[in-house]
Amino acid sequence: MTSSDLQEQLNLKAITLLQEDADKIEKLIEVQMENLATRYCPLYEEVLDTQMYGFSKEVDFAVRVGLVSELTGKLVLSKLERNLAVLYEALNNKAKQ
Repeated sequence: MTSSDLQEQLNLKAITLLQEDADKIEKLIEVQMENLATRYCPLYEEVLDTQMYGFSKEVDFAVRVGLVSELTGKLVLSKLERNLAVLYEALNNKAKQ
């Protein structure tokens, strides 16, 4: 196995692990969106915010050590941030009703 093969395997593994973590956060967002009509839980927001912060640090680390490109990291993070923004907007709209 060459050095470039090993680097490619590490890059793929990093992207896979980041995507798995992103999927977990995505699931948390989906669950909250599904339950939006029935209840509101500020603690759930705290959990999501903490998860997003931790995930952003994971992405930052992966980019800094060269396991994923900056563009890839930004894309994965921005998708989650957009979905979280949709959730918060829906929560705000519900609170105003």
